[in-house]
Amino acid sequence: MTIIESSPRDPSSTPAGGSPLRIGVVAPPWFELPPTGYGGTEAVVAALVDQLVAFGHQVTLIASGPAKTKAQRQVTVYEKPPSRLLGHSTMPEVIIAAEAARVLTSDDFDIIHDHSLAGPLLAVARTIPTVVTMHGPVTGDNGDYFRRLGTAVDLVAISDSQRLLAPTLNWAGTVHNAVDVDSFPYRADKDDYVLWIGRFHPDKGAHLAIDAARAAGRRIVLAGKLNERDEHEYFDKAVRPKLARDAEYLGEADARLKRELFAGARCLVFPIQWDEPFGMVMIEALASGTPVVATRRGSVPEIVEDGRTGWVVDDLAELPAAIERAGQLDPAECRASARTRFDLPVMGRGYDRIYRALVETPSNTRRTAIDAAALQAWGRHAAG
Repeated sequence: MTIIESSPRDPSSTPAGGSPLRIGVVAPPWFELPPTGYGGTEAVVAALVDQLVAFGHQVTLIASGPAKTKAQRQVTVYEKPPSRLLGHSTMPEVIIAAEAARVLTSDDFDIIHDHSLAGPLLAVARTIPTVVTMHGPVTGDNGDYFRRLGTAVDLVAISDSQRLLAPTLNWAGTVHNAVDVDSFPYRADKDDYVLWIGRFHPDKGAHLAIDAARAAGRRIVLAGKLNERDEHEYFDKAVRPKLARDAEYLGEADARLKRELFAGARCLVFPIQWDEPFGMVMIEALASGTPVVATRRGSVPEIVEDGRTGWVVDDLAELPAAIERAGQLDPAECRASARTRFDLPVMGRGYDRIYRALVETPSNTRRTAIDAAALQAWGRHAAG
């Protein structure tokens, strides 16, 4: 374990919402922050930490890998992130939770923000709020886990569609994920290929993206995570047989290659086959001025403005025509939407509001009801 402390922040640099908060942040143990390749959650956590520091808050981060964020203090649990154990062992989650229990005492912090799996179990023993961002599913075992934790944790959804799937959980609010829009190169002139990028899993629909691009007569480039056994099984069975000169797999894209691919693509094809709570690749594409062609599942209708920043289809058979129509959309509109709705300061302000609401509310009266009106409005939007 390594502890790295930076110089204290100038106390005159305080966030607009009030005095600085002392915030403890627990990251998942599997990848460094920010990740060099795959790691959507880790990218969000790293960006949020830097935004919180920019707002004037005092941040202690418990994470794996070298200290690359602006947190004033980082406790490094694993010098080298145990990425190879992901999907094979849960022990790194337990170890990072144990370290959080040792470091994050209530007397030293105003609020804890835990992004790990096991860490939220510690919340019941705290007198300060513990915020948990629901980066994954809220149904099945995951939903049952947080339902059993009850009001010990205050949950933040990454989309309203996610909240709608489990409305009785103890939601504190919704904050969309974000990216550093300026870090994505913008190109108004696009190349002739379409892009699929993500993790190789049937629900992500790489094989469907190939079929749709081929039906549209367009070349498709694929880049994605291919490490775990189930990913290899899916790739070998459903994706590899479809590869040809018009369907090329480039491997897992690092930050540089990913940005090049997004900037040049005619569109991102996102044929998602499950109610994914958020899709980082969608907002990365928009930040690059690249429209998104996607199926109407999960958060897609919240992220893609149909007819402005992409096309949302109800049937896979509609994808080829939507790929063709992507050329009608203005890349500048895509970029503008990303900057207004999914840039890092937007996410930072969202969490700042939730932290302050929880810190200023006595623990025995913290809200447990959801904003039903907002969810009903989203439901009408998604249905329309």
